[in-house]
Amino acid sequence: MPNVDRAATDSVLAASRDIISRLQTPTGAYPASPTFSAYRGYCWFRDGSFIADAASVAGLTDSADAFFDWCASTLISRADAVTDIVARAHTATPVDDPHMLPARFTFDGGVGDDDWWDFQLDGYGTYLWALFSHAQRHDLPLEGHRVAIELTVDYLVSSWDRPCYDWWEESSGHRHVSTLGCVGAGLEAAAASGMLDPVRTAAASAAATQIRGLIESEGVVDGHLVKWLGGTSVDASLSALISPLGFVDPTSELASATVTAVETALSRDHGVYRYLGDTFYGGGRWPLLSCFLGLALHATGREADAADYLAWAAQTATTDFDMPEQVSDQLLAPERFQEWDDKWGGVATPLLWSHAMLLRLNAEVSHP
Repeated sequence: MPNVDRAATDSVLAASRDIISRLQTPTGAYPASPTFSAYRGYCWFRDGSFIADAASVAGLTDSADAFFDWCASTLISRADAVTDIVARAHTATPVDDPHMLPARFTFDGGVGDDDWWDFQLDGYGTYLWALFSHAQRHDLPLEGHRVAIELTVDYLVSSWDRPCYDWWEESSGHRHVSTLGCVGAGLEAAAASGMLDPVRTAAASAAATQIRGLIESEGVVDGHLVKWLGGTSVDASLSALISPLGFVDPTSELASATVTAVETALSRDHGVYRYLGDTFYGGGRWPLLSCFLGLALHATGREADAADYLAWAAQTATTDFDMPEQVSDQLLAPERFQEWDDKWGGVATPLLWSHAMLLRLNAEVSHP
């Protein structure tokens, strides 16, 4: 068990609220990391949606509102591109990967001019799920978001079954279970919202049902979820499908087996690796993934274990209370650290997503 210092954890939590609020841009975008060379100036739909969800749960309602407004304006500005993608999706000339919607945008909603591993579908599903969760949590109207919601549903319904990069901007030739779960959760939320017309409601519901069936038939091995369809290994992002996304029933045997598989393969002293074989900055343990696993543990009834993961994540903060993307004390591939340090500088610190997931797990964990 980690050495739990409640006062220190509370200090990091207070700093997390401040960092998310203070660094959010006037446009509503959340910077992934304000100083890290490869992330500076960009906001991801995936990271940002999880940050907004944490902000919403933590009572930073205006912050979450501003982010979802930014998402809506960014999507509406690409309405013509979405229309083209949808129209061509099932023709002989579908839009190629580089011209699909990108995973990240500049703070003004632009694309940026540097190369990136950009075709990722998970962020758009996560956006829908987080938006509807926020609105339901705070009883907020979403009429002003209708066009953005419809565009996103059309985009995902047309393209959910395409291989794309995963959460880690890797392995673009696969269909990733975490990506499919994010998309499925978003489409289910949209279908249940009452905001879609009957045709879109039926399409979103049907796509979510297909996704669930595909995961169950090709994304489960030995009773647990796997990294991609047809594979056998696990990925720490799978925890998110149990909680907070709720796409996998936390009371199910599938949830229990998945938590056990992720914990057994990827957790070391409550720090969680992305996947075995990770070499990014030597393959360190990620505080945000400890929080995702903690959320899944809490949802499956292991509250005390969830609190241990919260404590470990909190103690990764610097003396200035900045949380990193990953820590480098127990690397999977230490010989690969230097190449990334030479390329991009030190590990991204602070990473707003790490701070957000600490807030999100803390909201679920009860304290004496």
